[in-house]
Amino acid sequence: MDHCAPIRLATCSAFGLTDAGRVRRENQDRFLIDSTSNLVAVADGMGGHAFGARASATALECIAARLAADAMPRGHAGVTFADDPDATVHDASACAMRAAADALGHANAVLHAMNLHERLAHRSMGTTLTGIWQPSGSAQLISFHVGDSRLYRYRDGALTQLSRDQTLYQQALERGDIEHLPPRNVLLQALGPLPSIAPVVHAHACLPGDRYLLCSDGLHGEVAHREMEAALGHMTPHGIDEACRSLVALALDAGGKDNITAVIACFDGR
Repeated sequence: MDHCAPIRLATCSAFGLTDAGRVRRENQDRFLIDSTSNLVAVADGMGGHAFGARASATALECIAARLAADAMPRGHAGVTFADDPDATVHDASACAMRAAADALGHANAVLHAMNLHERLAHRSMGTTLTGIWQPSGSAQLISFHVGDSRLYRYRDGALTQLSRDQTLYQQALERGDIEHLPPRNVLLQALGPLPSIAPVVHAHACLPGDRYLLCSDGLHGEVAHREMEAALGHMTPHGIDEACRSLVALALDAGGKDNITAVIACFDGR
């Protein structure tokens, strides 16, 4: 859902904006900013509006519910990450990464069961999902990713793409097969269509001043990297909403051929 002002999480403030674009009548993108579990995520649904919007919304609800119930990884409740710098941080981060992967697996199972129950195999609904989660008391940021929505980090004047598109197009680029590039939007995996997934989950050191951008391909497919970098660079900690609006406007000006979603989380280290 859209918000009129940034939302405060434990160590960051976040704001998101989504737009149907100039071509599509319906918006299948969804995003979530959940202060209860310190979770920020973007999902880009597929399968037609009735299915795509439902898939993206359901996936986000599943992830939020699982991670809210596991805000501190099981077995580490009450342990602070400064107690044991040699073991606790490593163990807790690994536990958090498993929790994020399990949450994605659960969301996939729910969507796949819906596809089977409603006999949607010929037109399976599904969704990409990219997010960041900071468990309670943790200095680590957990990122998770399925599909081609992206995660970027702006730090020290540079915007770095942290996620890798799980598409045939990206696979062809990496193989050097540039003469026979497939369409950009053919996904290698998504939540829902298949009974199992292989999500990518990482732990990141989070520094004060870090700015994370989560977006659907309606943004990164239309707006050049340098333009997104400039928007994050010009942003002030109190101008997260303006930066999101600027990014969406850039995608619309570039044609707005797809749904557009931009979510920015600005970390202050509190």
